Amino acid sequence: MYTFIHYDRIRRNKMVKTNLTVISNFIFLGFTHYPKVEITIFVLCLLMYLVTLLGNIILISVTILDSRLHTPMYFFLNNLSFLDIWYTSSTLAPMLANFVSGKNTISFSGCATQMYFSLAMGSTECVLLSMMAYDRYVAICNPLRYPIIMNKRVCVWIAAGSWGTGCLTSLVETMSVLPQSLCGKNIIDHFTCEILAVLKLVCVDTSKAQLIMLVISILLLPMPMLLICVSYAFILSSILRITSVDGRSKAFSTCAAHLTVVVLFYGTALSMYLKPSAVDSQEIDKFMALVYAGLTPMLNPIIYSLRNQEVKVAVKKLLFRNPLYALLIHSSK
Repeated sequence: MYTFIHYDRIRRNKMVKTNLTVISNFIFLGFTHYPKVEITIFVLCLLMYLVTLLGNIILISVTILDSRLHTPMYFFLNNLSFLDIWYTSSTLAPMLANFVSGKNTISFSGCATQMYFSLAMGSTECVLLSMMAYDRYVAICNPLRYPIIMNKRVCVWIAAGSWGTGCLTSLVETMSVLPQSLCGKNIIDHFTCEILAVLKLVCVDTSKAQLIMLVISILLLPMPMLLICVSYAFILSSILRITSVDGRSKAFSTCAAHLTVVVLFYGTALSMYLKPSAVDSQEIDKFMALVYAGLTPMLNPIIYSLRNQEVKVAVKKLLFRNPLYALLIHSSK
């Protein structure tokens, strides 16, 4: 009996050591199944990343430098732009670096860090978009009380709550997946340490981790969407009661950009994390992840710039302050 127990302990220790040595690194398959379009995907991702950085940095700079944009809406927009930069940098930037270097590998700690930050930024955006909808509701439905309700302190607390919720839920999700036994599997069929792709490597019962992810997904997707829908129902009711055409048009324009961003973000998020288990295509997931990680953050500053007259004016003022831009305009004339 003692010999059997002793042998069993040795065998389990060997298994643990094997797992620790084998999963010290992960290998990304990425888009290797499509060798003819890998270059095209790389160029598109590079363009999306550069436009995302440029657009969001310009938007942050404009809202900071122009005192007329020091309002709650643009404060939240600053937070949205900042987390979009972080999200694409944690997802697309490593993929682009791996493609250039030819090393599609990442360390275990690097994978954990990437998973945590991508989940944290995505979760924070879920909460932040719902808070931005509430801000629009107060601005349109209670315009006289808007400066009192959405004062600086309240805005800071709302932003801090959004970031705190996102960081906490992502920590719970990351810790529920990565400590699981991977049994020597280290090939991730994705271009990033996406939580669902890593979960497929686990060779033990994942029902607990899946339950945690389901609960968090419900808290961060349908519930904020419900708040957004309720907010916009009240907003629409208030807009329809506005008699002047100009007032109604202005109210619609302030909400149109946010509503467009909400549809893009939640549409891709719902298709990725709350799809039926019968619909399981890793290749579709990878392309949806590209839209979620690259296209949506790239379009956010463009949408807010095109649909917002105040931002357009502020961007023009910022550009005209630039001597190089002014020189180019003068020479073209």
